[in-house]
Amino acid sequence: MEFLLQGLVLGFGYVAPIGMQNLYVINSALREERLKAYRVAFTTIFFDISLALACFFGIGLLLDKVPFLKNAMIIIGSIVVIYIGYGIIKSSPDITKEVKLEKDYFKIVRDTFTVTWLNPQAIIDGSLLLGGYNAYVPEEYKIYFILGFCLASFLWFSSLTTIVSLFKTRIDNRLIKWINIICGVIIIFFGIKLAISLI
Repeated sequence: MEFLLQGLVLGFGYVAPIGMQNLYVINSALREERLKAYRVAFTTIFFDISLALACFFGIGLLLDKVPFLKNAMIIIGSIVVIYIGYGIIKSSPDITKEVKLEKDYFKIVRDTFTVTWLNPQAIIDGSLLLGGYNAYVPEEYKIYFILGFCLASFLWFSSLTTIVSLFKTRIDNRLIKWINIICGVIIIFFGIKLAISLI
């Protein structure tokens, strides 16, 4: 339960800041009927979870084959995680900016795949973040940690779509800024925790 909750909290801290994925989901919820907005949300969840699993277990295989990389990954991971958190706090996304929404489902799949799997920053950040935690979490608890991380993705994107659909007129950039500040602080905390684990 401890590692499941750690994965869940870290997952929320990682997925909640408003980046390309969230802007796409928010814009679909603001401009589409609810059923179509959920279609976008669940497609995004699928690609987000698949990327998280690839980052976590892919780096895990590398660490198993090259054990001396474990401490290096924890050190690099903790520094990068703290830097990610700082960047999130400083960012100021604009939800009023128009995002092109495709009606055809295959184009929605293409776009959600693009904002997830073809986002170099997401791949680098995800690999270092989850690679660091793969090195930190004991082998028998890894499945619980990544399950919590993936659960955060599902809960976040489905809740985000529901809330934005219900309260379209009340969502503004100030609220988004506060979400990013809270998420940035959470991520910095986990980066420090990762560094302390090595010490």
